[in-house]
Amino acid sequence: MSSDFEGYEQDFAVLTAEITNRIARVPRLPPDEKKQMVANVEKQLEEAKELLEQMDLEVREIPPQSRGMYSNRMRSYKQEMGKLETDFKRSRIAYSDEVRNELLGDDGNSSENQLIKLREERAHLLDNTERLERSSRRLEAGYQIAVETEQIGQEMLENLSHDREKIQRARERLRETDANLGKSSRVLTGMLRR
Repeated sequence: MSSDFEGYEQDFAVLTAEITNRIARVPRLPPDEKKQMVANVEKQLEEAKELLEQMDLEVREIPPQSRGMYSNRMRSYKQEMGKLETDFKRSRIAYSDEVRNELLGDDGNSSENQLIKLREERAHLLDNTERLERSSRRLEAGYQIAVETEQIGQEMLENLSHDREKIQRARERLRETDANLGKSSRVLTGMLRR
């Protein structure tokens, strides 16, 4: 079951990387290509949502003791999906601003050009900030997974230590029983000789 989840995870990672790449390219494309790119991104966002739903169903079928780690991952993926949708909306706004400017025509006003450049720079800064935030969240999620894995490993080591003690006690009892059987055998042999 977790192998299905991991397969969905890999598909989601590949898809979100493609979406992020395409979103970043939208403002720099010629108008005809922009329309096609926007349609492609919308389709890929729907695919990503469907993958999240599949992953969520898989998490519900995982035993409760293992579910926590997967639930944390799902929260992280849902946040990432929200950020992608926000980035896409911003990209579409920038795209619609450019379409509006093309329809209205450029009047040669340099202040408007400066304003457009400032908007583009601001959008790039926001994109970079959001990428940093996403990376930070991924690092935090990775750290949480590492901590949970360490806790599970520690519990396993404790269980193995207890099992080792039990095996050593059982071995000691076997030795005592063997010694007692040896004594009993000698006593019986002595009694038979008399």
